[in-house]
Amino acid sequence: MDKLKFVLLAVDNNDYQVEQVSSAQSAATKLGIEIEIIHTEHDSIQQSQIVLDLIQGPPGKRPNAIFFEPVGTALAQPARAAAAAKVGWVILNRENVDYVRELRDQHSSPMFCVTTDHKNVGNIQGEQISKLLPKGGAVLHIEGPGDNKAAVRRTEGMLACKPSNVEVRSLRGRWTEVSAYNAVNSWLKLSIAKEIRIGVVAAQNDAMALGARKAFQELPNGPARDRWLRVPFIGCDGLPNGGRKAVREHLLAATVVIPPNAGDAVQAMASALRTGKQPEVTLFTEASSFPPLHSLAPEPWSMH
Repeated sequence: MDKLKFVLLAVDNNDYQVEQVSSAQSAATKLGIEIEIIHTEHDSIQQSQIVLDLIQGPPGKRPNAIFFEPVGTALAQPARAAAAAKVGWVILNRENVDYVRELRDQHSSPMFCVTTDHKNVGNIQGEQISKLLPKGGAVLHIEGPGDNKAAVRRTEGMLACKPSNVEVRSLRGRWTEVSAYNAVNSWLKLSIAKEIRIGVVAAQNDAMALGARKAFQELPNGPARDRWLRVPFIGCDGLPNGGRKAVREHLLAATVVIPPNAGDAVQAMASALRTGKQPEVTLFTEASSFPPLHSLAPEPWSMH
């Protein structure tokens, strides 16, 4: 078999996505695969057009496989074009995508999903909230985009596991630090922000948790600012130099470690192409709490 060529569509809007690129490149290097990284905006139409351009290119220049994380729809029409052109197709951070089984039955090219169980990520965050608010209270919850299935599943999991005596107030971000910073600043202008006593700020990724903290940190010096900075902030992703570092520095009380999965996807695709065997429809990586759940306690957290 000739040297394999893969393409990863990347939206580098936070540290996790940067780590995804790094893990894919590392796996490709080890396996002797050529990998091209195409950076895209948070725009499903742009994603779709790039994919179609790749598939419709001359046969000798088409990639053997395309990897992407949907920023909106899961690109059903481009997926059909890829399958017909015998181009492998991997959807990152989605599970049970409707068209995958159908196209696997109709075409021989590998097509599958690689993801963390995002409902389990939410479950873990709900358990973290339980540890930090044993007597109940209120959580300010900063979600990812409403059209993102990972965000939806994390919310479902968190709501299923958080204590019944914990009230959730939600804001919407776009996975970036600045989006959460802006959302919190807008929320602070509302009367409800002064009326409700928040016990935990929980964000669906570490970048948004740190963006929220920055908004509170920039409040005028005084009792209100001091109280906010004693509230535990928790996030998800848990990269070694991201969320886990923030926990060690007491900027976050906890995070959920979500291993980058693009490298696993590259390995699975390479194996599928070289053996002719389809992987499972969805391959899962495991999330975990950092620090471990048993070590979390409802102590005030402060920045050192």
